[in-house]
Amino acid sequence: MNNYYDKKPTPVGGAPGTPVPSRTATDHFVKMNNRKNLEITGVKEVDSFDNEEFLLETTMGYLIVRGQNLQMKNLDVGQGVVTIKGKIYELSYVDEHEEKAKGFFSKLFR
Repeated sequence: MNNYYDKKPTPVGGAPGTPVPSRTATDHFVKMNNRKNLEITGVKEVDSFDNEEFLLETTMGYLIVRGQNLQMKNLDVGQGVVTIKGKIYELSYVDEHEEKAKGFFSKLFR
């Protein structure tokens, strides 16, 4: 079983004069600005989305983004970057052993 938390971090920087490694598609960062703009890297796939919820598969597991008036502003599949705009209420990760996005699918099949 793959444990996301045991992965070694990618080194950043180095000795003076050595090139700085660039981010790869496997790096996972979440950057939020004023609960209105969200930039996520390390996205493998956008499983589903609507104006209240996004389900993203990232290199660190499934990420659910919940909010109001959510819109995908940018999707760069090659770099694994997604930018979401709207009012952000919640970010939550779903571990592999849990049901994938239980809340999302339970809404669909009620």
